[in-house]
Amino acid sequence: MSERRPAPTVGQVVLGKRLQELREAAGLGREQAARVLRVAPATVRRMETAEVALKIPYVQVLLTTYGVPEQEATAFVRLAEEANRPGWWQRFHDVLPDWFSMYVSLEGAARLIRTYEPHFVPGLLQTEGYARAVMEAGTVGRTGPDTIDRHVSLRMARQRLLDRDDPPHLWVIMDETVLLRPVGRPEVMREQLDKLLEYSARDRVTLQLAEFTDGPHPGTYAPFTLFRFAEPELPDMVFTEYLTGALYLDSRKEVSLHLEVLDHMTAHASSAQRTEKVLREYRETF
Repeated sequence: MSERRPAPTVGQVVLGKRLQELREAAGLGREQAARVLRVAPATVRRMETAEVALKIPYVQVLLTTYGVPEQEATAFVRLAEEANRPGWWQRFHDVLPDWFSMYVSLEGAARLIRTYEPHFVPGLLQTEGYARAVMEAGTVGRTGPDTIDRHVSLRMARQRLLDRDDPPHLWVIMDETVLLRPVGRPEVMREQLDKLLEYSARDRVTLQLAEFTDGPHPGTYAPFTLFRFAEPELPDMVFTEYLTGALYLDSRKEVSLHLEVLDHMTAHASSAQRTEKVLREYRETF
């Protein structure tokens, strides 16, 4: 059997969609594009939907066929070559489901990460002890301590992006429920609250708390994350997770609605200064 292909990178997904847009703008169907490449139409479809890596010789021929100017085509090919490089997270393929591999790719490419979390401290801000306690509490589908160790290692590796020279701006709105739900022993919660206080002081981390006294808000349905990128070719994307998978939303209508909800919650949630005060108060209870 052939080796399972890693989940696509964010670049492959976006550039595949761009290839489809260019083909449609040129007035060509997949069958016509396939005839130019002398391949089956399914090959064109799989590149456009990121089911396979972007084959650079095919991409170059298609861009010429679609009438893309040379300078734009050169830039497209450069992006495709970068998109085809496997991400660092592929070494965790044994515990990283395909649907979450895409999330890690988005996370690493984003300039702004805005997230609402009603249940737990977001993964990028979890301590190792807190992450392990969360994993141990949700062991359905996992097999033993070695697998949990791998999951925790992956979560800690993801956090390195916040220590880059030019990290993304992480903007978190966290429900007060997160602070009331004890995860692990008291010392685990103390350490976790200390880390939240530490990171909230960073220039590129904004932490807000949705307190109970703020009342209901439009984001109470489920956690979700919005990614924004520096490259104009990459549209905003929204991620929302369910028990056995996730949804990645990129339609303008859906993304705009989630952005509107985030803006509403940002305006009504506690300020960063008030959030720090509340965190310190909870820290004294553990």
